[in-house]
Amino acid sequence: MNEIILGGGCFWCIEGGMSGLRGVTRATPGYSGGDVANPTYEQVCGKRTGHAEVVKVVFDPSVIDLTKILRVFFALHDPTQVNRQGNDVGPQYRTCIFYSDESQKTTINQVISQIQPTYGSPIATEVEPAKAFWPAEDYHHDYFERNPNQPYCSLVVAPKISKAVKLFGDLYE
Repeated sequence: MNEIILGGGCFWCIEGGMSGLRGVTRATPGYSGGDVANPTYEQVCGKRTGHAEVVKVVFDPSVIDLTKILRVFFALHDPTQVNRQGNDVGPQYRTCIFYSDESQKTTINQVISQIQPTYGSPIATEVEPAKAFWPAEDYHHDYFERNPNQPYCSLVVAPKISKAVKLFGDLYE
């Protein structure tokens, strides 16, 4: 099993889009990239921890490779926005990838180079070595699955996941 930590705005969107991929065994929302140990959602939203809302994706590379995971990730958010995704504003919503080894870093940079021409602005995704990952509070786990009719989920999360499924339907279970 391999893992990668992905941040692309609200972690409900990224978790929802990663969870249904064949070969992804776990997608856990949490926090990473900052300096505060075991932060709370309220602390991260306070914008002083340095953490982003992220999802740790554990996957079987014999079923799905990192390139495909990254393609779906970039379809789930706008990687050209700095410290925001739509109306979600702040450094906790930045686009970021925390890699676990140099091979992953190489793959990430290759995918960014390949998709950059499809965007009108530079891709702003931060690419950094993995830092401590802190799981989010239990109520954030499987949030979209448990709350599909919640307004944010139906208006923001669902369209992003629908887009990814439309583009990459063959990768979903």
